[in-house]
Amino acid sequence: MTQTTKGFSELSIAPSILGVLDYFKLITPTPIQEQSIPIAMERKDLIGIAQTGTGKTLAFGVPLLQFGLQGKRALVVVPTRELALQVGDTLRRFGVRVNVRTATLIGGEAMWRQLKDIEKKPQIIVGTPGRIIDHLEQKSLSFSDFETLVLDEADRMLDMGFAPQLKRILTVFPKERHTMLFSATMPAEIVKITRAYMKLPVQIQIAPTGTTAKDVTQEIYFVPQESKQQLLEKILYDYHGSILVFCRMKHSVKRLVTHVRSLGHTAAEIHSNRTLNQRLDALDGFKSGRYRILIATDVASRGIDVKNIELVINFDLPMVAEDYVHRIGRTGRAGERGHAISFARPDERRDIQTIERLIKKVLPVSKLPDLPPPRPTRTSERAYRAHTPEPVHTDRPRTGHGYAGRRSPAPRGRFSSRRSGGHSDFRR
Repeated sequence: MTQTTKGFSELSIAPSILGVLDYFKLITPTPIQEQSIPIAMERKDLIGIAQTGTGKTLAFGVPLLQFGLQGKRALVVVPTRELALQVGDTLRRFGVRVNVRTATLIGGEAMWRQLKDIEKKPQIIVGTPGRIIDHLEQKSLSFSDFETLVLDEADRMLDMGFAPQLKRILTVFPKERHTMLFSATMPAEIVKITRAYMKLPVQIQIAPTGTTAKDVTQEIYFVPQESKQQLLEKILYDYHGSILVFCRMKHSVKRLVTHVRSLGHTAAEIHSNRTLNQRLDALDGFKSGRYRILIATDVASRGIDVKNIELVINFDLPMVAEDYVHRIGRTGRAGERGHAISFARPDERRDIQTIERLIKKVLPVSKLPDLPPPRPTRTSERAYRAHTPEPVHTDRPRTGHGYAGRRSPAPRGRFSSRRSGGHSDFRR
């Protein structure tokens, strides 16, 4: 990642917060941090466009901590539980050293615990749209004394069908507010939000939409669907570091994790049928090395902040071309090098062309290697359950909340340019 020459000490940051940054050995801001923090400190509305892994959390997090020292409260809205936990944990670790409290509100977690956190009047609340609406409906949360609103990964929230929830949050939030919006892309829906709910926002764009991380090398294999598992088997043995595998559908994840475990690898899974505790266990185990391989749907394409992921594999191409950028952005983070491999069926060449137009580069096609012979497909559901406790559904989708809508799979060999509604693999 390109670093700037200006230090945090030159960005009008309070000495106590500079001390925390120094404690965590953060001396030089990233470009999005350098440009966003001074504007945010002046309480100007802000639109920050930057690719994944560029340090957007501290770009708004440092100003929120400083506002918290002044007794001002802020709400951060994010699309997924994983990202909410990541952002909340970052702000909590920094805030505890300057007595700025943070609460995280997500589905799948006990309401009573969140109610206790709200009663403590945290200066910063991080939450997913569905659970924030839950608290608004129960009148356990009021924004009357909040002054700053942050919409993080705004394009993903709109992709997931959260536009009604965002509109409601924006409507009940005080009109005299400071609004910051961060996104990796700038679709038309976000332009509408900025025009309707922001006041002369300053726009910062670190990299054009579709820009991939410069330290990630990429390649493609064109492979028949029935040979994908054999190709995956070979690659898992060729690489020795941590590997993140993306599938399009959650039932594909369940089958694949069973297969990978049968090969002798340690593997975990993340998709919407997993409980919050199961998803946290998978992430924590992947971070610690307890699981070398994490297999996930696009619920994890944003929100996984794990260092030193050696390889990202797109076992299935994503439904939306923009998700390719976010998937491969899980490797090659914080200046490290990474690699991404995509499996494409022969009839998906048009999808590859769509991705290439987005990222403005031609993806190298590798020759299919000699594959191991196919293994018997008799791995039973009993073997899967031996490794996997049954999920307990604590946050089933509810009609009227915008996160329950199902979407038909994209036509084979085609991408839609943007999602038109909620994706069936996402929850609050």
